Parts: sequence; C-alpha cells; structure tokens
Amino acid sequence: MRSLPRPHTGEGAAVLGVLTLVVLEAVASATVPRMDRPIVAGALAAAATAAFILAAAVLHARRRAAHQAKRPAAETADEPWFTPRSLEGFPLQALRPLLLGPDAPSLNRLHTAWIFATCGHDAAWIKHHLDLPDDIVHALTDAAHRRGSPSTH
Repeated sequence: MRSLPRPHTGEGAAVLGVLTLVVLEAVASATVPRMDRPIVAGALAAAATAAFILAAAVLHARRRAAHQAKRPAAETADEPWFTPRSLEGFPLQALRPLLLGPDAPSLNRLHTAWIFATCGHDAAWIKHHLDLPDDIVHALTDAAHRRGSPSTH
C-alpha cells in the first residue's frame, strides 16, 4: 500500500499569493486610468515586497525555533558547559604529567577540548581548533570514546 505524498502547504500558499498579486495587478492595470497606472503599480510592488519580507521573517523565525528545539540542553547559552555531569570521565590523572610543563594549556582549554571530544569531534579537529599537543588531544578523545561518546564528527 502506497502512502500519499505530504502536501507542501507553505509552497502552495506562496504560489497562490504570487498568482493573486499577478491577477490583482492585471485587473488594476486594465481598470485604472492610464495616468494612475504607475502609482497603482508602485503600490502593488510595495505590497508584494512587504508580503515577501513578512513571509521571510516568519519562515526564518520558525526555522530558528525548530533549530533551537533540536539542540541539546547543554548547548544552550543559559547553562554552563563545565558542569559535573559534562566533565564526568575527564581524564585528569592521565593528563596531570602532561600539564606540569611551562607551556601547559589551561584547564579551561582542556575542559573545552573534553566537551568537544564528548560531542564527537575527532582529535585532528580539536588539535586544529584549540592548538593542543597531540598526546593531550588523544588522551581526551580516547577517554571520551571509552565514556561512550561518538568518536568522530
């Protein structure tokens, strides 16, 4: 049994709106005196532009709301990234010997790398974006993989 395709009501409404404006312009240009046609055409063009801007703003707001709804709670701006739950499994003991040097990265950079690793970014991506040494990045991504997070992005 085949199911019917889903109707694309947004696209249909857009086509219907454009056709309505075209018919309205044709009727207006046929019934308005010749001297008033530029004014009527300008008013119709302004109305069409306003309708397009309004439709684009509504569509953008809906897509943004849908995107926000799909984001995990840890990614929202109101919540901190570095919570006890997000740092669970952080390999501090394994990293401690690597953090004793003079050019050791900050704990905030390591926590950021850990969050990226647990979100599925691979070692090369983290190394490139956070400029961390290979051994530190691999320790973080390996621990994130053991924790059960995706290992690639």
